[in-house]
Amino acid sequence: HFPRWVETWHLTLLTIVWCMGLVGFGYRAGKTGNLHWLWASSLMIFLQWFTDAFDGAIGRYKETGLIKWGFYMDHLLDYVFACSTLIGYALLAEGVSREIILLLVPVFSGYMVASFLAFGVTGEFKITYLATCPTEIRIWFILLNTTLIIFGTKWILPLLPWILVVSVAILCILCYRTQKYLWRLDM
Repeated sequence: HFPRWVETWHLTLLTIVWCMGLVGFGYRAGKTGNLHWLWASSLMIFLQWFTDAFDGAIGRYKETGLIKWGFYMDHLLDYVFACSTLIGYALLAEGVSREIILLLVPVFSGYMVASFLAFGVTGEFKITYLATCPTEIRIWFILLNTTLIIFGTKWILPLLPWILVVSVAILCILCYRTQKYLWRLDM
């Protein structure tokens, strides 16, 4: 039930707008100290999920034929969106906390790189790991925003080093399991 003029690439490219919103609202929340700006960040997360959920469906329905472009741009912009989310959070923090959040950018990017490399060698595209897919991650970020608005940021600051360590450990486990699977395929 989208207007006729809406095309698959419109929805895909809207992620750029949602990314600018995440960074902008994170900046506003950090600059003003008013965490209610995170409601707008949550809206950006929801809108990115919405447009991401329907961009491929509209392309298939209209037989646009942008399969390769759509795959590439959709996942490239998913990466940009993940980075924008973390940058928005980094703008809320200062000092070591900001640095830890910025260190999460390459770690979370590592999950995407591992997924795409595994796809490149196996032809099997997998984006759900440990019973978690991108939709759940978006819900977690919206819940995190809500919790930050209600309780402030001080409670999460001591958890940041642990979040980093656990994220790195899970990435290492994922990469170990993937390389072990690929080794078996090669043998």
